[in-house]
Amino acid sequence: MSNFIINGGKKLSGKIKTNSAKNSAVAILCATAMIKGKTSLVNMPVIEEVKRVIEILVSLGISARWTGKHELEIINPWNLNSDNINRESFIKTRSGLLLMGALLSQQDKFTLPNASGCKLGKRTVSPYTIALEHLGIEVSCSDDHYEINKKNIKSNEFTMYETSDTATENTIMAAALAPGKTIIHFASFNYMVQDLCVFLEQAGAKIKGIGTQTLKITGVNKLKPVKDYPIMPDPIESMAFISIAITTKSELKITHCPIDFLRLELEKLRLMGQKFNINKPYKSDNKYFNLVDIIIKPSQLSALPDKLHPLPYPGLNIDNLPLFIPILTQTKGTSLVHDWIYENRAIYYTELNKLGADITLLDQHRVSVFGPSELKESEIICPPALRPSINLLICMLAAKGRSILRNSYSIDRGYEDIVTRLNKLGADIKATEKLNF
Repeated sequence: MSNFIINGGKKLSGKIKTNSAKNSAVAILCATAMIKGKTSLVNMPVIEEVKRVIEILVSLGISARWTGKHELEIINPWNLNSDNINRESFIKTRSGLLLMGALLSQQDKFTLPNASGCKLGKRTVSPYTIALEHLGIEVSCSDDHYEINKKNIKSNEFTMYETSDTATENTIMAAALAPGKTIIHFASFNYMVQDLCVFLEQAGAKIKGIGTQTLKITGVNKLKPVKDYPIMPDPIESMAFISIAITTKSELKITHCPIDFLRLELEKLRLMGQKFNINKPYKSDNKYFNLVDIIIKPSQLSALPDKLHPLPYPGLNIDNLPLFIPILTQTKGTSLVHDWIYENRAIYYTELNKLGADITLLDQHRVSVFGPSELKESEIICPPALRPSINLLICMLAAKGRSILRNSYSIDRGYEDIVTRLNKLGADIKATEKLNF
C-alpha cells in the first residue's frame, strides 16, 4: 500500500485514455477456468483486483503468465482442484464468487471461501444461489464457505431474482456447458455481462440475446481456447476522469469512452449545465462496443431538481453514482443522492467533509450535498471501498494545498498507475510507502 501526497488546486489539461474494464477482466479471467488449453487476453488491466483473481486461478492449478505489459497467457490443464484455493486472495475480492459457475465445468462438488471485496455493508448472494438452483445446482452457505453441488444440473427457463451483474455472469457460465437450452429473463445486460458473452461466443458458447434482458443459451459440450481477446475499456474509469475534469474545473479530453454506458450520466450533467463535446464513434478492439472521445470544458453547474439514484443498466450505473459526489460539491444548490443499492456506501461520502465539502447524511442510503464548496487540504485514510476512495483523490486534486491520502490499496484495486497518468495531465501527486515529516 502506498500513500499519496497531493499538492492540489491545479488546473489539469491534455488527454487521457480510458483503460480496460476491471469488471470485465475479472469475469473473463474466471471464465478461463471453463476452457481447456491456452487462452490469451490482451488489454488486461494491471490492477490489484486482477492480481488477486490470478492468484486464485494459479492456486487451482492454472498457469498464468504476463507476456507483455497488458498481455496475459492462461493455460488450463483441466485437472483443477478447489481444495488448494488461495483463501487469503479469495476473501479480498468478491470477484472470486464467479467461480461458482465457472468451476462447474470440471468439478461436480466443490467449496469456495466466503468473499469480501469492498466493505459496503451486508451483501447478499441470494441472486447467485437462486439462479443456480433453477439449473439444478445446489448451493449451501455457511459462515466461512459455500458448497456447490451440480449433480442434477439441467437447462431451464426462469427469471433472475435480481438483475445483478455478477449473478447474471455466474448463471451464464453455468448454463454455457449445461445440457439443453436455458432462457434467462431479467438478466443484466450491463457492459461487463456483454463483454463476457462476446468472449464466451468466441470460445464456442451459443448465446442469443446479448445486449438484452433475455438470454437464450444452448449448452455445448466444451469450449475452445481464445486467442488475444481484448478486454473492453471501462466506462467507470471514463466517468472518474469526467469527474476529475469537472471538479478541478479543467478542460480534459478522455478517449476510448464506451458511450452506450455513459449516455444517461452525460445527460444528467448536460442538464446541470456541463459543457462537453463528443467526437465521432469508433469501435473497440473486439469490434463490438462503440467508443467516443469526450472533451470536458469548465462550466458553471446547478443542482438537478430531482434526486440522483442508480438503477440496473440502462439506468445510471451503480458504480458511477459515487463519482457524481465530487462534482456536486462544486455545483450550485442542494443535491439529493439516494444510493439504495449498498447499506453503507453513502456513509463514506461524508469523508469529503474533511476536505471542506458540505454533505449531510440523511440515513444510511441518502445524502444531501450543498455547493459550491471551497475544498481544502486534509489528511485522510482511504476507506475500504473503491469508489469512495477515488472520490477523496478527486477532491484532493481540487483542494488548494497539500493533502495526504493514506493506504491507497482500495484505489489500486481498480485504477492502474493512476499517479503517473494524472501527473501527465499536470497534477502533482507523489506516491510513497513512508511519510516523512
